[in-house]
Amino acid sequence: MKNHHPLEPWNPRILDPFLKVASLYIHIPFCVKKCAYCDFFSVPYDESSALAYTDALCKELYLKSDSAAELKTVYIGGGTPSLLPDACFRQLFTCLGNNFQISHAAEITVEANPGTLNQSKTNLLLSLGVNRMSLGVQSFNDEELRVLGRIYNADDALRSLGILRNLGLRNYSFDLMYGIPGQSTNSWHETIAKAVDCSPTHISAYELTLEEGTPLHTLITLQTDEQGNYRVDKGQPCHSGMSGIFPQKNGFFSRQGTVGNHPNGNDTEKTTEDLSSNKYILNDLPLKLLHEDLILEMYNHTIDYLQTCGYEQYEISNFARLGFQCLHNMNYWYRGSYIGAGAGAHSFVNGTRSNNIRNIAGYMESLNSGLIPETGLSKSSPEEALKEFLFLGLRKTNGINIYKAEHLGMDIIRAGKDLLEEGFLEIWGDSLRLTRKGIVLSNSVIVRLFENLNL
Repeated sequence: MKNHHPLEPWNPRILDPFLKVASLYIHIPFCVKKCAYCDFFSVPYDESSALAYTDALCKELYLKSDSAAELKTVYIGGGTPSLLPDACFRQLFTCLGNNFQISHAAEITVEANPGTLNQSKTNLLLSLGVNRMSLGVQSFNDEELRVLGRIYNADDALRSLGILRNLGLRNYSFDLMYGIPGQSTNSWHETIAKAVDCSPTHISAYELTLEEGTPLHTLITLQTDEQGNYRVDKGQPCHSGMSGIFPQKNGFFSRQGTVGNHPNGNDTEKTTEDLSSNKYILNDLPLKLLHEDLILEMYNHTIDYLQTCGYEQYEISNFARLGFQCLHNMNYWYRGSYIGAGAGAHSFVNGTRSNNIRNIAGYMESLNSGLIPETGLSKSSPEEALKEFLFLGLRKTNGINIYKAEHLGMDIIRAGKDLLEEGFLEIWGDSLRLTRKGIVLSNSVIVRLFENLNL
C-alpha cells in the first residue's frame, strides 16, 4: 500500500501497518526552576544528570530509529532544552546523524528560555543544523513574568532575540500567554505589539490554564475573598484552548490544547521547592483571576491585531507569516504519526499511542538494560479515532474536509446543521470549519458535534 505523506490526515480504515514516521520529538526535562503554572514533566538541572540523561536518550533514539522514515521535522522541547551543555547537544546531533535519515529541508526546532540562551550556545545549535527556535517569552511585562514564576525579565527576552538576529536566524517563534492573574487589556496589547515589533515568523498565543497541583493553582485556591473572586472551579475550561473535551492526563493533549509537543501527566519528581520557590507571589503581586469576558476580549484582539500585521491564524492558538506554519505541529493536528524520545515523551505510531516513564532514574535504568522505557501502550478505538479526527480538524482554521469525513462514515453537514444555523460552523469550499464566533466557544461547539454524531 502506498505510504501516506506525513502531513496528511491519517485514515484509520486504510492504515498501513508498516507505515514509518517522519516526525521526531525529543524531550529535555531539565529546568532551573519549575514555573508556577507548569504541569509538564521537568526536574531540577544539574550537569552530571544532563550528561547521563543524554547517554540514555541516544540509546533510545538508536532503538527507535528503525520506526522512522526520512525525518521531515525534529522538535527538541522541554523543560528547558537550552540548558543542555554543549557536549550534550553535540552528542545528540551526532546520534541523530548516525541513526536517522534527515531531509535536507527538515524543520529542526529547539525550544529556549530567554534566561538561559547565550550567543555561544545559539551559534553551536545553528552549526549543528537547527533552523528554527521557539522562545518562551510569555509576556513583556515583568510583573506578569514574576506571577508566572519565570526566571527572566522582558529585557532578557529582547537580548535573546538580538542574539538570534545577530547570528542570522530568521525563523523563530514566540510563545505568549494571556489570562494571567492581574493582567490588564492594555498590558496584553503592549505584549502583542512588542512581539510583532520583534518580527517573529510565528506566534503562539495561549490562554493560561490553571492545572490542579501546580503552584499557581494552589496559591490562588488558597486565596479567596468573601465573594470568592480568587476561587478556581475544578475543570474550568479554557476559552481558546480545548481542555475538557479529552482528559488532560491521557498522554495525548497537553495543558494548552497543543497536541504532542510536550509530554503530559503528573510530575512524579516534584518537590516541595515547587511551592516554596513561588511564595514571593503572595507578598506583593495581585493574583485575582480575570473575568471570562476580559479573556475573550484579549483573544479577539489577538486575532484581529495579528491579522492586520500579516500573521495568518492557522490553528486556534497559532499564527504565522506566509510559509512559516510549524510543520511539526501541523503533523500532530493532521493526526500524523510521530516518535517521542525522552523521559515522559509520547509516541503515536501505526495508530498506537505509547508513553515513556516519567522518572529520570527509571528511564535511564530501562535503557541501560537495553529496554525501551515505555509504560503505556494503547490502540485507538474506531470511536476515539473519529473523535480525534474531528477535534484536531476543527482546531485548524481550514477545518475538516467534508469528503474525508464522509469516507469515514460521518455526515458532518447533517450533524452540524444546528451549529451551522446558529453561526458556529460554516462551509468553506470542501471543508467544514469553525466561524470566528465558533472559535471562541470551540469547547462547547465540538462537544455538541460529538453528541450529534453519537460519539
